[in-house]
Amino acid sequence: MTLRLKINFMVGTLTVLFVIVMTGLQVRSMRESVLEEVVSANRVATQMLSRTVSLYASRGMPEMLNFLQGMGRVRSNDIMLLDLAGRELHRSPPSTYKTGRDAPQWFERLISPLPSMQTIEFSDGELIVRSNASRAVLDAWDTLKQLAVSGLLLLLLVNSLVFWLVGQTVRPFGQIVKALNQLHGGRLDVKLPLLAGTEAAAIGTAFNRMVDELQIHFETERRAIRAELQLSDSHELTCWIDQRIERERLMIARELHDELGQSVTAIRSIALSIAQRIHTLDPQSETAARLIADESSRLYDAMHGMIPRLTPLVLDNFGLAEALGDLVVRTRLSQPDLQIEAALDIGQAALGSDAALTLYRAAQEGISNALRHGQAKALKLSVVSSDGVVTLTLQDDGQGLAPDWSLRTGHYGLRWLAKRAEGVGGELHIEAAQPHGVLLRVRLPLRATAPEQGA
Repeated sequence: MTLRLKINFMVGTLTVLFVIVMTGLQVRSMRESVLEEVVSANRVATQMLSRTVSLYASRGMPEMLNFLQGMGRVRSNDIMLLDLAGRELHRSPPSTYKTGRDAPQWFERLISPLPSMQTIEFSDGELIVRSNASRAVLDAWDTLKQLAVSGLLLLLLVNSLVFWLVGQTVRPFGQIVKALNQLHGGRLDVKLPLLAGTEAAAIGTAFNRMVDELQIHFETERRAIRAELQLSDSHELTCWIDQRIERERLMIARELHDELGQSVTAIRSIALSIAQRIHTLDPQSETAARLIADESSRLYDAMHGMIPRLTPLVLDNFGLAEALGDLVVRTRLSQPDLQIEAALDIGQAALGSDAALTLYRAAQEGISNALRHGQAKALKLSVVSSDGVVTLTLQDDGQGLAPDWSLRTGHYGLRWLAKRAEGVGGELHIEAAQPHGVLLRVRLPLRATAPEQGA
């Protein structure tokens, strides 16, 4: 059922209830009015006849008959004259008021009071005065019919007026429902015009505001999705570039180690051989040959110092623990005054090549920053694996971090490390150490090694 029909039904029901209540009150008023009229008429008629019957009775029964016939009918009363034998000598003529019509019996039983009868006795007989409310009941019935017709017309008029007014009132709600259906269908450009009525106008304004907010929300969501896709593409591009750089570093390191290293070693060997051969023949050439041999040695040492910075070949050959141990040894050799504590415990688990390289680079970058920026005098390096996670921790006793270090430009190495850690499913944290210094922590998921099978 529509809202319009519901409201019309409620108004119609209330109108019917009002008409029923008013009809009941009117019927009650009619009953009291009929009772009062009939009782009063009966009392008046009895008093009048009581005073005159003795006069006419003394003149004989014919005079009484002439008096009653001349008097005719008394309203709301039936008068009957009986002789001493009980024979009826006279009865009031029927009422000429609304002749031929009577109220329905059910209505007459509802309205009519109990009949009252008065008896006036005299020497030749008796006179009976009996109340008759038929005409008063008929008047009440006619009045009730007029009220019923008026109530029916009022009901039709009120319901028609209410139906039209409600239709005008709820018309904007049809527009609102249509707009909601369009919005549900995916149209975000739907708008409601200025609707008639305070409530409808408020709903329309709220609907338009909601649509505007939805447009902003969806536009923001679309931008976020585009940004996320772009970020994902950028992240994938960064990972690809990082992999290419590491590949190039590995290739250069191997070329330095295998090709250039052998060439430099051969040059040194040849120079030493020449120096030995011309030791007694040409001292100047011997000196030159030994100088070439010394420079070749320095070149070889410099080249081998560059290889770990390019890529840790020992990582591919011996694993993370050996690579970090080699890094610690080389750091001690290059920084004799630096104290380094190393605790490397990976256990029976193994990392993927990307994860192992990320941890190695984190240790390498952390040591470099502690020495270059923090002027650290002591370092603590630990690698622990537990609960499917490997954690590398590096703590120094240097100058520590500036309060706004994260807002400053630079720190590209740390940002690069953070991206590398995220790329392999891990995370990097940097915080101030106590009492001073920096604490760097990298956590990466651990890949368990399959158990070895017995021979």
